[in-house]
Amino acid sequence: MIRKAFKSTKTNRKFDALIKKYKIPGEYLSINRKSVTRGILIGLFWGFIPMPMQMLAVLAVTPFIKFNVPIAFSMVWLSNPLTMPLMYYMEYKTGLLMLGRPGLEDIQLTLDWFQNHWDDIVVPLYVGTIPYAAGVSFLIYLLVNRLWIISVRRHQAKRKHR
Repeated sequence: MIRKAFKSTKTNRKFDALIKKYKIPGEYLSINRKSVTRGILIGLFWGFIPMPMQMLAVLAVTPFIKFNVPIAFSMVWLSNPLTMPLMYYMEYKTGLLMLGRPGLEDIQLTLDWFQNHWDDIVVPLYVGTIPYAAGVSFLIYLLVNRLWIISVRRHQAKRKHR
């Protein structure tokens, strides 16, 4: 079980002092099913949205929803400079499909071309973001939640069998 793996590691005194000094609530670092799966949901949601400073968006949600913040940060980083072009292209193409628009012709990778076609790109991009940000993040949330429950049940069955 993942929780057991985290609990078996010894805590760092400096890290504990930092938490105590800045009065960081324990809910933001707890390792339980609800906290971890919510962190995955929120991190993936913001990770799919094309915007700068996605980690600040994760922090903006913390007063309203309790979740594991480090896990949410790591999920945001799934959209990194290597994966962003593919993700944004996929979202753009999905947005075009949802809006029933044709794609742009004669695409050039120049700043001038992007400035001239920004309005043609941004609307399909953000419309195409909706199914991925909401849908994929929720499906992964459900999957991890279910796998966690199955893991706990197997662990309990093994303990009962002994």
